[in-house]
Amino acid sequence: MTADSLRSVTVERTGPGRFTATNARGGTVDFETGDGTGFTPVELFLAAIGGCSAADVDVATTRHAEPGTFSVTVTGHKVADESGNRMTDLAVTFDVTFPEGESADRARAILPRAVKTSHDRLCTVSRTVEAGTPVEVSVAGS
Repeated sequence: MTADSLRSVTVERTGPGRFTATNARGGTVDFETGDGTGFTPVELFLAAIGGCSAADVDVATTRHAEPGTFSVTVTGHKVADESGNRMTDLAVTFDVTFPEGESADRARAILPRAVKTSHDRLCTVSRTVEAGTPVEVSVAGS
């Protein structure tokens, strides 16, 4: 692995059940444990899957035409059993429309292939989930 392949975020507790993730470029995302309207970690996980695929598909289709609508819904069931807490039955559904016209027809035609290519090769998030990459945890200090 090279230093330029490393990605990282730092998560800081900002209050009871509230956290802020900060990336290496200084961007932040606030989230919580679910008592309020803020995103939970599981919802951020679903958003990461949808956002990754949405970005891939957007790049491929908008070369031809701007969409009239572009929405991605990601669903899954949160289960707790003898294997522990996890998400199952993850599904990503694209709802994309394009205006009339020849360039929009090209965008419409490549949409299914763009979605498949994102799933099969490009989306780092869903590809990592499907590969079942281990997560190592440690404690730096106390």
